[in-house]
Order: sequence, then C-alpha cells, then structure tokens
Amino acid sequence: MHMKKQELIHLHGLLAEVGNYYERVSTRELELSEYESKGVRPTSIHKSKTDHKSAVFALAKGITGTMDEAESAEETVTAKAD
Repeated sequence: MHMKKQELIHLHGLLAEVGNYYERVSTRELELSEYESKGVRPTSIHKSKTDHKSAVFALAKGITGTMDEAESAEETVTAKAD
C-alpha cells in the first residue's frame, strides 16, 4: 500500500493523539526517545514523506512498546497476587 504524504501526515497526527490520550488515561509515560530524535512532528509539513513515514513507525513503536511493558507488568502483578 502506498500512502500519499498528506495521508501520512494525517496518520502521524492521529497517532500523536493516541499517544497523548494513552499518557492521560494511564500512569505511564511513553518511551518516545527514538521518535523525538527524528525531529518530525505532525505539524512539520515541510518535512519529506520519508521523514513522516519514519516518524510514524517510531511513534507507533513507542506507543506499542510502552503498552506491551504495561501489560507485562500487570500480568506479573496478577500472577504474584494469585
């Protein structure tokens, strides 16, 4: 599937909102050092399609990685409580 730059920017913005929401409703801060090092935000419309694609993947990785860690921690706590 090939996305247009505008579609990638839109996806980037949506993922950023998901990340913000997750941080608000959970007690965890997302690990986004890889994403932040890219220096590309959804509002960086002057950046290339490739830059946004890389940022989207890094942001998604940061979100899912933090969620995986949270799930593993919950499973550990639950197992110790049983």
